[in-house]
Amino acid sequence: MSDDRSIAVVGMGLRAPGAANAEEFWQSLIRGKESISRLGDDDLIAAHSDPTVLSSPDLVRAAGILDGIENFDAAYFGYTPREAEIMDPQQRFLLEVAVEALEDAGCDPASGESTTGVFLGIGRSGYFLHHLLPRTDLMSSFARQISLFNDKDFAATQISHRLNLTGPSMTIGTACSTSLVSVHQACKSLLEFECDVALAGGATINVLQYGGYQYQEGNIFSPDGHCRAFDAQARGTVGGSGVGLVVLKRLSDAVRDGDAIRAVIRGSAVNNDGADKVGFTAPSVAGQAGVVFEAQQVAGVDADSIGYVEAHGTGTPLGDPIEVSALTEAFRVSTSRRGFCALGSVKTNVGHLDTAAGIAGFIKAVLAVERGVIPPSLHFRRPNPEIDFDSSPFFVNAELREWSGSLPRRAGVSSFGMGGTNAHVIVEQPPEVEPDADSVADWGVLVTSGKSVDVLSRQRVRLAKCVAEFEGGGLSDVAFTLQTGREHHEFRAAVVARCGGDAGRALAGGAGLVSGRASGDGRVAFLFGGQGSQ
Repeated sequence: MSDDRSIAVVGMGLRAPGAANAEEFWQSLIRGKESISRLGDDDLIAAHSDPTVLSSPDLVRAAGILDGIENFDAAYFGYTPREAEIMDPQQRFLLEVAVEALEDAGCDPASGESTTGVFLGIGRSGYFLHHLLPRTDLMSSFARQISLFNDKDFAATQISHRLNLTGPSMTIGTACSTSLVSVHQACKSLLEFECDVALAGGATINVLQYGGYQYQEGNIFSPDGHCRAFDAQARGTVGGSGVGLVVLKRLSDAVRDGDAIRAVIRGSAVNNDGADKVGFTAPSVAGQAGVVFEAQQVAGVDADSIGYVEAHGTGTPLGDPIEVSALTEAFRVSTSRRGFCALGSVKTNVGHLDTAAGIAGFIKAVLAVERGVIPPSLHFRRPNPEIDFDSSPFFVNAELREWSGSLPRRAGVSSFGMGGTNAHVIVEQPPEVEPDADSVADWGVLVTSGKSVDVLSRQRVRLAKCVAEFEGGGLSDVAFTLQTGREHHEFRAAVVARCGGDAGRALAGGAGLVSGRASGDGRVAFLFGGQGSQ
């Protein structure tokens, strides 16, 4: 794919087990941390309301827990307390993560300068099944509203409505591959000029996440709550909750606008296995190989140039060998090299995030190509004997690895849905951009705002912590983003500073802080410099 058909990743927002944002997620990955929680008796009894569950020999006390699923800043989005109560946490989190992703990208939807599309999917509403359906008082009085706040069909359009995003808005559903298929569809919409900016991703939140699960032989879930992708002891995965969205723009537009480009999408593909497999839920070598090869063709790259593949990697005895066989078949079209491409799976860190699994792997790959480091894939000791790694292009990346070799760094990301819809995306490191002379200017006006005094205070604390790394100066880029890439709310604060230390002290309430409530009826004053009596 040429530069004029490439897509830039310019922002991201994420909530995952053990991580409240993408940076915390990355730090966990490079430390090789498994963010799967081990559940105690109290957790399990509370989740099941039945102490006898503890005696089950098949109970697995593990889950990828997402903190704070009961929290939501309803007032920020204009929802009443009752509306917030009946809203699926998946929709709540998507709204918050959408704002975070757009802010990370420096995009202010309120400016009206761009048409923004929304492409995402969510999991089944366990909140509706377990918390609302049994409440006959709510169901009889608020049936229509409950549908709007829990049905998958409205997940994307709720974001479009609340943030005033006027591009295409659609909920996508392809099971486990949903969120990566959403990235593919967002890229297509951008290339067709249906929108200028796109939000893409997905969410899965298990409201009974502290309940563990019952192990069943032959199912995809692990008997011990660990995912050992590609390992000889691999016996399945473990479930988890997560939410992720990325902000995409046409590469040419992102370069023109001076955006901070995290990675470049060179190409993507989606297909279905059809009937070429042993059963509806089984994977297919032909289907997976086909989508990987097609993505490489669309991207216009040889397999030789791909240094990492973020695999679907569920850690099942059947799925792992099929995936490596399919990858090998696709790569062998253009290369005969062996053992040059690293392989990993984020499911070994956070579990299988179901509808959000693809976006978690995508964000991991984006951060890897951006930062030149490949995180370790966990729990790999000996290869699955059904996988012929020695004659394949791949090795399992079991340790933190600097990404050396020829540039640009490229990675493939796979996500395969039960039912046979497969997706693969090729991402590449961002282009080198020479800093503007103005971007290293000494002084900057840093502004922040909130919808209440308390929110403004918290925003000031967050900003003070963030700018601390700019101790040497060069605050103008930060100032520009805060001024042009944020919605400006009613309660506002500003400081003028030349280094992060000065800015941080002022934002914490020191000398130089100016704050107040915005007023729409202020008067404009003009000041003209002159000489003498002028």
